[in-house]
This record gives sequence, structure tokens and C-alpha cells, in this order.
Amino acid sequence: MVNYIWVFMTVVGIVFALFNGTMEEVNKAVFEGAKEAVTLCIGLISVLVFWLGMMRIAEESGLLEKLAKVFRPLVSRLFPEVPNNHPAMGYMLSNMISNMFGLGNAATPLGIKAMEELKKLNGGKNEASRSMVTFLAINTASITILPTTVISIRMTHHSTSPTEIVVPTIIATILSAIGAVLIDRYFYYRKSRKG
Repeated sequence: MVNYIWVFMTVVGIVFALFNGTMEEVNKAVFEGAKEAVTLCIGLISVLVFWLGMMRIAEESGLLEKLAKVFRPLVSRLFPEVPNNHPAMGYMLSNMISNMFGLGNAATPLGIKAMEELKKLNGGKNEASRSMVTFLAINTASITILPTTVISIRMTHHSTSPTEIVVPTIIATILSAIGAVLIDRYFYYRKSRKG
């Protein structure tokens, strides 16, 4: 559906430019946008590769496992129906830690694997379980300690202080994660009272 919307918007823009006589400006904007996209991608790739390498070092050194042990009691309370030794717990913890370091691209495959494991725990049903809904809410809000992607974009565009967004990002993502958990729990308890 989204593809149709993009095609529709592109066609309407081109037709409007043809009738308005601004096709030259549209062509110029397309080529400048493509040039900026390449510059942005190269900047993002360099930062992403660096942090993925750091995550690999953290994994090999056992730091990720230690972080997982620190967060396991909290995550166990958020997901009481997921056994501590279940693969879903490991994938969820790895996903959350990756998100904390702003590695959304690295966190996505871990989140998908976590959902697959949670679906197995749910008996393969197509209806989302409590854990799946909670994980999705937390993953969407994702507490971010180091927003590497945004810092990279700011560096690419020559920001004088690309890391000044770290503290506001931490505050905003902590508040959004708390809000996501509270809303999740509210609807869960409301549903359980009705049922």
C-alpha cells in the first residue's frame, strides 16, 4: 500500500511540474537529493560499521553477556511468562542493548528472532501474546543511550556539536519507554478484568 502512495505522490508531482512549467526545478531537486543521499549513506555506513565492530568486541569480551545479566531481572519482570533460559529472552535482551547504543539496523534482526521465539511460546498462534505486545511497545520506544545514527547525520551535515543531542535523547527515550510500559500494562489489566 505504501508503494502505491509513493508512486501516486511522484506522478502527481511530475504532472503538476509539467503543467506549472517547473520541471527543470524538479530535475534539479532529484539530482541534488540523490547526491545528498549518497553522502548521507556513506556517513551512516562508517558510523554503523564502527559501532557494529564495537558490539562485536563487546560480544567477544563477554560484556554483552554481563549487560544481559544486569538487565535480566528487569526484563524477567516485564515478561513473566518467558522462561529465563528461553532463546526469546536472549534475543530480546540483545535487541534492547543494541537499541540502547543506537544500532537500530543491528537490533532489527534480533527483534525479529525474538518475535519468532515468542510466537513459538504462544503455540504458533497468529494472535499476539502479552509478551509480544509488551516487547513491541518497548522496542518501539527503545531507550537510547547513544543515538549513533542521528550523531552520524549531524556529523555529515557539519554540525558544530553533533553529540549535544545525547542527553535530550536519553531523557526522551526513557520517558517514552516508561510511557509504553504503562500504557501496555494499563490495557493488559483492563482486558484481564473484562475477561
